[in-house]
Amino acid sequence: MQKTKLFILVATFAFFLVNFATAQVKDTLLKPADTSKIKLSKSLDTVAKKPITRKDSMKARYVNPGKVAGRKAVFRSMIIPGWGQLYNIQLLNDGYGTRAGKSQFFQKLYTGGKIAAIYGGATALTLSLMDSRKNYKRFLAEAQYREDHPGKKLDLTQYSNQGILDGKSLYKRNSQIVYFSYGLLYAANIIDAYVAARLHFFNIDDNLSFRVMPAVMGADSMYGFNLTPALKLSLTF
Repeated sequence: MQKTKLFILVATFAFFLVNFATAQVKDTLLKPADTSKIKLSKSLDTVAKKPITRKDSMKARYVNPGKVAGRKAVFRSMIIPGWGQLYNIQLLNDGYGTRAGKSQFFQKLYTGGKIAAIYGGATALTLSLMDSRKNYKRFLAEAQYREDHPGKKLDLTQYSNQGILDGKSLYKRNSQIVYFSYGLLYAANIIDAYVAARLHFFNIDDNLSFRVMPAVMGADSMYGFNLTPALKLSLTF
């Protein structure tokens, strides 16, 4: 009986001793929490969950370089005629606009010729405007003098009264046409600069091909199968 009690006592003591030792091992081997990993995971979570702003979406949007170049060319041509064409020459110098591997010399020469044409046309219109305004003033002064002094002539003696009135109207109309031509030249300068800037970013090399071939189209109908001659267009790029 005593042996049984002693055995129970020893077993109970051993049980508590094992539990105590196990608890001590767990406490000594328990590592402190890695705060750096926790902070890193939290920072990654915050970055992943950060909402996309409008500014970020604008950055991710695709930008068409042809449109950007066209707008810049238009803006320059509106300020100073010919400036847009100079910008197109700059695009050629930057490597944009090579056509099928050819030299850019003729492209630059052609663009420079357009600038010369713009200012040459403006010069010709200015000279025409000056001449029209000068003659208009002469005929106007003559018409006013003859109106104030019936039967007398001031300068343009070879013209009749009706010829003086017709000449005055003619040179006035010529002046108006010159003003309208100024507007057309200005608009043509802007359109040309825009189109040329856009074409710098189009691929128009020798790989483009266009073929037209005869073909036959079939169509089912209630009366049977019908064949219709047609033309087949093939565009390769």
